[in-house]
Amino acid sequence: MSKLLEVKNLVVKFGLRFGDLTALNDISFSLGRGERMGLVGESGAGKSVAGFSIINLISQPGFIDSGEIFFEGEEISHYPLEKMRDLRGNRISMIFQDPMMTLNPVLTIGTQMVETILAHKHMSRKEAEAIAIEKLSNVYIPSPEKRLGQYPHEMSGGMRQRIVIAIALLTNPSLIIADEPTTALDVTIQAEIMDLLLELCDTKKMGLILITHDLGVVSQVTQKVAVMYAGRIVEKGLTEDIVRNPRHPYTQGLISALPQSKQRGNRLNQIPGMMPNLTSIPKGCAFNPRCPLCEDICRQREPELHACSGGRGMVACHLVKEE
Repeated sequence: MSKLLEVKNLVVKFGLRFGDLTALNDISFSLGRGERMGLVGESGAGKSVAGFSIINLISQPGFIDSGEIFFEGEEISHYPLEKMRDLRGNRISMIFQDPMMTLNPVLTIGTQMVETILAHKHMSRKEAEAIAIEKLSNVYIPSPEKRLGQYPHEMSGGMRQRIVIAIALLTNPSLIIADEPTTALDVTIQAEIMDLLLELCDTKKMGLILITHDLGVVSQVTQKVAVMYAGRIVEKGLTEDIVRNPRHPYTQGLISALPQSKQRGNRLNQIPGMMPNLTSIPKGCAFNPRCPLCEDICRQREPELHACSGGRGMVACHLVKEE
């Protein structure tokens, strides 16, 4: 499978008054054409920053300190602003978690879709409207011609999120980054949106990066996964391998906390404590204050990401033997 995206040793920092704060610490992953990958972790793990970094949407005072990002074989981390604008929403699209923050409430759906197309393609407004209708049909919006004249507030949450996905598809992108795309939706609509993304990846051969805290969703949609904690990747590999045999204690905690992993009536498991503040990450392994298996070495030295013995994945844990 040819590589669509490759992130190498990416470090992202935020310049604060007391010094630079490291939000992403030496993360690396790759994605093939038509491949689906999950970025998983609790709030504050750095997964959204990783997604935003790919298209250089990090707000000031954030900046890419080092590392490389290759998209379709071209290094894009230092693209000038105009070139990056041409890339965003064209070859790479992003789906955000709240459709009401993405859609402009005072413009019709048709206006927003047509203007998006015309910003990247040279064609008439009538041709752009035809494409908009086609994309609305692709995401199963009923009466798409009628929807072009409606405003976001006239639609349900699930309908709005489908329209956001349709807008992301307008220019036939090679890669979609979906940042918690179902957080604001009920469980039934969540499943529909995930099934839709899966179908689109299969039929359009698009790459997908799914950013979420829910390993249950990741196990159903993605082919591989990277688990993040305190700005680092602590485990990565094939989704099936990691869900069936998690190596890192943090990944084990995330999976055991899933409701479907417990019998009805039993208390849910939870990981004690909270994600550390990036200004005060513990010495050694960042997870050691919350880890039930912590040993002295975990408090003294930060573990390196290494290949697991007997497995195809990689893990950053002193207690897992290296291949």
